[in-house]
Amino acid sequence: MNDTVLIALYAFLGAAGTGLAGAVVLRGVRHRSLTVSMAVVAAVGVVAMLAGTLAVAWAMFLSPHDLTVVTTVVAMAAVVSLATAFLLGRWVVARSRELAVAARSFGDGGSFAAPSVPATAELESLSRELAATSARLAESRERERALETSRRELVAWISHDLRTPLAGLRAMSEALEDGVAADPARYLRQIRTEVERLNDMVGDLFELSRIHAGTLPLSYARISLYDLVGDALAGADPLARELGVRLVGNRVEPVPVEVDGKEMSRVLGNLLVNAIRRTPADGTVAVAAERAADGAVVLSVTDGCGGIPEEDLPRVFDTGWRGSHARTPPAGAGLGLAIVRGIVEAHQGRATVYNIPGGCRFEVVLPVAAS
Repeated sequence: MNDTVLIALYAFLGAAGTGLAGAVVLRGVRHRSLTVSMAVVAAVGVVAMLAGTLAVAWAMFLSPHDLTVVTTVVAMAAVVSLATAFLLGRWVVARSRELAVAARSFGDGGSFAAPSVPATAELESLSRELAATSARLAESRERERALETSRRELVAWISHDLRTPLAGLRAMSEALEDGVAADPARYLRQIRTEVERLNDMVGDLFELSRIHAGTLPLSYARISLYDLVGDALAGADPLARELGVRLVGNRVEPVPVEVDGKEMSRVLGNLLVNAIRRTPADGTVAVAAERAADGAVVLSVTDGCGGIPEEDLPRVFDTGWRGSHARTPPAGAGLGLAIVRGIVEAHQGRATVYNIPGGCRFEVVLPVAAS
């Protein structure tokens, strides 16, 4: 075996022994500061070189003078390496603490502000991820506040809407029971009207609860938009005649869609009733159905309500939203449009609203049926 192989072998054995010892030490200090770990790594590198040098010196019988020179050089390298590792470790630990303080701020409900002092690439990447997480948490908190506001409004409005017909039912039933009703038949008709109103309200609440729970059953079938809109117009025509509103459905293309006919009829019915009640007498409610440029199907209902305040547009489809008093219908709990959005989204579509001159336009976008 030549000298080069022997030198490599002795150097490897000396360095390997030091490396194993260093691994044991690192395992023992793994819960300590990063500065300690970096110092251990630097020390392992220097001591491994020294151990390999001493092993080679012993095997090759170097002179004491040469051995002293080599040891001194290694010792100086050890001092510089340990100092560099200590400074680097302190710097990284300081940046980590700054990042931890910044992260704690958005964990307490604030927003994340990344430290201004430059850090390592890994810490910079972590900082970007924390900033993105902070933005998502802020959006989630805002949605939660909006939902909580909607829940409170819904409870208040439902309580009011239930109390009014129940009080009327109680008064009419007492009048019938006491025999003081001048026209019992009229009282009975009114009682039936109020009961149907309560039944519709309970049905809306049940539908909305299934939508929010993600348990709304859908039975898809291939339906022509022409038939779907025609049935909806026929169902809304009596209310339109009663309120003196014209219904127009001239721009309806016979485009096929894969939808649940019952649920989609409810969507159109809610939109039409909503539009008719908010359009003044002699006004017009127009329904259109056509294929969009991207291949989707667009159902639209345009009314003459005079428009919705811009600040209310984002809340139109929220549960319990009713808008201003001028737009509040004589009945209902603000659930119709929330049900519309829930059903449309269950069909992988989207519902939107925007103002037009003299009114507003509700649009339902659905994927077209496969050929």
